[in-house]
Amino acid sequence: MSSYVFKLYIAGTTPNSQAAVANLQHICQEHLGTAYELTIIDVLQHPQLAEEAKILATPTLVKESPVPIRWIIGDLSEKRAVLAALGLPFRTTSEK
Repeated sequence: MSSYVFKLYIAGTTPNSQAAVANLQHICQEHLGTAYELTIIDVLQHPQLAEEAKILATPTLVKESPVPIRWIIGDLSEKRAVLAALGLPFRTTSEK
């Protein structure tokens, strides 16, 4: 399986930011195992990175690899929509 590379842009420890981190970590662990790399970027601490990436809203997830690059804005709570946007099949835990 190809390795996935994600960047998650958040704004501090807001409830939406915390939810996005938790939701993404759960999705990655459940559907990708260890085949992913996740960088969490707090735009309050690193505004230049957000500017360079043209991040206009947080939380924003950027899937950099494999191509195509995908952007998802929000707390990533809609699991089926996130999986579809990332090109991953939806499956329940019992289907592993």
